[in-house]
Amino acid sequence: MAKRKKKKGHGGLTIALNKAARHNYFIEQTYEAGLVLEGWEVKSLRDGRAQLKESYVQINKGEAWLYNAHFSPLLSASTHINPDPTRARKLLLHDYEISRLIGATEQKGYTIAPLALYWKKNRVKLEIGLAKGKQLHDKRAASKERDWNREKQRIMKNNY
Repeated sequence: MAKRKKKKGHGGLTIALNKAARHNYFIEQTYEAGLVLEGWEVKSLRDGRAQLKESYVQINKGEAWLYNAHFSPLLSASTHINPDPTRARKLLLHDYEISRLIGATEQKGYTIAPLALYWKKNRVKLEIGLAKGKQLHDKRAASKERDWNREKQRIMKNNY
């Protein structure tokens, strides 16, 4: 029986992607972080109701926090809770990872950007990246390269 190939990248099913982060930043290093969630948030994530578009990560008092991530509550949420869709959510990282992130963000131009939210086994994981901002000419060059690669694929497909 043939062996299965391991998937590159993050683990399981993707819940939400932050495409704008890869467009606006050079991602130099990625980390996988767990999330501290409430019950209604997990239910809404199972339904795929999450957005990372305007979200960002900050480190406060030695802890990493995710801000502005929007998890829409389900209509069938319990009546005794008051869901806040954009509350700050704590990220679970090792101490050495947090210290590396603190050291890197103190340097000029570095930030921590959330890249993807996904399931790994029965846990929700957030892929965060150590990012440096792109200039406008860098964005244009990346777009031009992406278009050229797409055109190369079309040419190769038509020739064979």
